[in-house]
Amino acid sequence: MKSGAVVWTALSLMVMACQPSDRAVIRPVAKEKAPTTMVLPSAERFADFAMGSVFFIGNATVLIRYAGFTILTDPTFIHQHGEVPLGYGLKTTRLTNPAVDIHDLPPLDLIVLSHFHGDHFDQVAERDLNKSIPIVTTQAAAVELAERGFKDIRPLETWGPVTIEKGEARLRITAMPGRHAPRLIHLALPDVMGSMLEFQSASEGVKFRIYITGDTLVIDELKEIPRRYPDIDLALLHLGGTRVLGLLVTMDGKQGVEAMRIVNPDRAIPIHYNDYDRFQSPLSDFQDEVKAAGLQDRVHYLKHGETYNFEVRASAVTKSK
Repeated sequence: MKSGAVVWTALSLMVMACQPSDRAVIRPVAKEKAPTTMVLPSAERFADFAMGSVFFIGNATVLIRYAGFTILTDPTFIHQHGEVPLGYGLKTTRLTNPAVDIHDLPPLDLIVLSHFHGDHFDQVAERDLNKSIPIVTTQAAAVELAERGFKDIRPLETWGPVTIEKGEARLRITAMPGRHAPRLIHLALPDVMGSMLEFQSASEGVKFRIYITGDTLVIDELKEIPRRYPDIDLALLHLGGTRVLGLLVTMDGKQGVEAMRIVNPDRAIPIHYNDYDRFQSPLSDFQDEVKAAGLQDRVHYLKHGETYNFEVRASAVTKSK
């Protein structure tokens, strides 16, 4: 990180001034609010609420299938040794291959994008994804995606929701608080969001909740999540322990366990921990912290290409909020 260190050192000095023009371009998008409900065509009369799955493609890219929805998160599909940009002239090199290529994906209903960084939305995604696919993301990422020709972007503010209807199924996605770095330094990084995915039927309550942390650190604002959502079935934790100027910009193993304790999901799956060369906290760090905390029975580990299948009891029709 020789040249990168120089860049980030200069960057940290620039942050104190925080160029207003760089961030002001985002604000007009907030005024042009997209509809808070979208309706997707459905060939199925009845959605299957009994079973669902999470397929781990790599990094923060997973394929979630439940209640008739097929959702892709943070699409990155370059192969091993490929590079993606991080901004300010910095790049990161991929150390793994994705479990599937982008052309092997099933038909998608939508994409949930935590933020616009090359290791979360890469050049393959930019080139090969259908430009009309709905993308739920941050205000800042919406600007970047629009400039690249994507047409159906749903930017969210923190705690802002969008509801997707497909047949009798409903999916409410709400932006959760997130911050990519400590204060001041975070101004030089993209805005990030976590996501709460709530699956429900038209006639019953919420069947299943999935919380995706996004590239956040443990911040005080996370404590509001369990107050609003006391029953979270599954959490996908972005780890990796990436550091800039010695400061964490993604959760390491210790913070991952701390986030689990705060949000208190029934089950957690770690992702985003070994795919790029800027990660400095291996999965074993998190495993050690999980063991020390006695949380082994609440964590499920996935390798690239593996699937976590979950079953939803018929009685679990209404969750408190």
